[in-house]
Amino acid sequence: MNSFYQRIVVREGLVVMPGSPQSHTEIPAENLKIPEQLEPDNPLWRFALIFWQKPGVQESCLALQTQGWSVTRILCAAWLALNGGRYTGTEDATLTEWRNHVTGALRTVRKLLPKASADLNNLRSGVAGLELDAERIELALAWQTLMTNNPKTGDMHGREQLIHANLEAAAPTTAQARSAEPLLNTLASALADVSKGEPQP
Repeated sequence: MNSFYQRIVVREGLVVMPGSPQSHTEIPAENLKIPEQLEPDNPLWRFALIFWQKPGVQESCLALQTQGWSVTRILCAAWLALNGGRYTGTEDATLTEWRNHVTGALRTVRKLLPKASADLNNLRSGVAGLELDAERIELALAWQTLMTNNPKTGDMHGREQLIHANLEAAAPTTAQARSAEPLLNTLASALADVSKGEPQP
């Protein structure tokens, strides 16, 4: 995950989840307002663990992340398409702030710690563990957003078109969606394989 999933950190059977390359230098004036009850072990999280292992998914997501995409948004779009829902791109402000100020900040700290220094191994591992926790909470916040702002349509027709439309809606801009078409096609193919009969999470 030297940016999201570039390295996979295994802890209790989980892998480190991706984040956004957006800036997190402006610290909020107040504490983030996190819902009292989150659902970390949700269908989106379980889908992400499975989808990330499909051929070409990791490489495509990392390539998109370097172009400014949020892998969390890609995962949301993909999960909704798999379940017949349209991704609107709407995101709760708390989710965005968490990604920028918590997950992103922890990732920056981890990257700043030299890998060659054995004296920092424990610290680096500890930060990586916190980063994992933050990323899982990020997906839990995203899951709440999906349930609130992206209701399932129930329309199972035109699955291929829905997959492509959702992935494009996850793009930072329309122009970036067009320029990333080859990478989106790879993700769409992997997602189509899941929808054609593989067990869904």
